[in-house]
Amino acid sequence: MLDALTPDDAPECARLEAVLFPGDDPWSASAFTSELHAGHPYYAARVADRLVGYAGVALLPAPAFSREPAEAEVHTIGVDPDVQGHGIGRALLRALLGRADAIGAVTFLEVRTDNGPALDLYRSEGFEVVGTRRRYYASGADAYTMRRESTTHRADPR
Repeated sequence: MLDALTPDDAPECARLEAVLFPGDDPWSASAFTSELHAGHPYYAARVADRLVGYAGVALLPAPAFSREPAEAEVHTIGVDPDVQGHGIGRALLRALLGRADAIGAVTFLEVRTDNGPALDLYRSEGFEVVGTRRRYYASGADAYTMRRESTTHRADPR
């Protein structure tokens, strides 16, 4: 089940971050709380009321009367290792992409170059590698920057 992430979820998100991203400067509970207070859309995946995943995106609408598209940036996505491989990450990603598509946004994200399962997921949802960020993570690991075009199109503002 997906629903809105709340500040009460922040400690469990931080615990999962430490498990999922050791050595890569995992987010703290206060980082999650700050994102929620900033108004960014964040989702929680729950199984029997237990938080098993989370995801968030920042949305930047297109400027009025501009030909430039809106943009979205996936800030984070994580799924408890105990339940990976059951479509939870895909459901979370699709929820984020639904928000981005609703405003016609091009969506960006960064992912470790050695994270095969995440790369496969992102590619299957229409993302393409557009660049590499050397030593992007605290561990020194590289990241790919990926981009996905919106599946919806804004009306021409003219």
